[in-house]
Amino acid sequence: MMKPAVLVTGGAKRIGAAICRAFGQAGWHVIIHYGRSQGAAQALADELPSAETRQCDLADQAASLNLVDDLAEQQENWRALINCAGVFNRDLADSLDPAVFDEAMRVNASTPVRMSQAYLAKARAPGGRRVIQLTDQKLLNPNPDFFSYTMSKHAVDAAIRMLAMAQTDPADRIYGLAPGAILASHDQTESEAEQSHRLNPLHRRTNASELADAALFLSEGWLASGQTLYIDSGQHLVPQPRDVLFLARE
Repeated sequence: MMKPAVLVTGGAKRIGAAICRAFGQAGWHVIIHYGRSQGAAQALADELPSAETRQCDLADQAASLNLVDDLAEQQENWRALINCAGVFNRDLADSLDPAVFDEAMRVNASTPVRMSQAYLAKARAPGGRRVIQLTDQKLLNPNPDFFSYTMSKHAVDAAIRMLAMAQTDPADRIYGLAPGAILASHDQTESEAEQSHRLNPLHRRTNASELADAALFLSEGWLASGQTLYIDSGQHLVPQPRDVLFLARE
């Protein structure tokens, strides 16, 4: 039987790479999307039993949809699309940066939604198809930092539920996967990350492998469509007035 295939956007590095490794080790054919990290993507592909790389600028929606069209034609069992890629640039509630906003809404919300729509319209997968959209624990624990980024994640969260309501094939599923602080981000040092990423009820750092395991579970399981899993050691349960990056510095 043909291996199930998964496309992971932003799969060359960081959380995306952890997800690719988990799927590769589980016997999937992994399609590693990258924007500019060709070397890292190819090195990762060489590690995995069955993998290939695909380049695409997700700010270019026409190119992104062409990527989906090409894979839908080539893959006979394209079981999952995992929208992991994103941009995380800072602006504030009292000073929205139009350029930051436009990029965040396009790359973090509009492009993954349009790719998901195209995937659900065209991809073939005998066992049902899975769309997994990475969001953020900020959905339940917002703060004014990274204002446009947070708005984009709220937008795509709403799309998850609407796509689930609109699905026509009962075998398909659309899910959200909401991480908390896992890897050092923005201009954070590793020592700052070690401190800030423990600001949760369990006082522990969530590992990228936990998120990868959750993605694999959603891709192979049968939870009701439209649900979101929070993989954040409970961070979303603790109101935080600022991003943990800044809380660790105060």
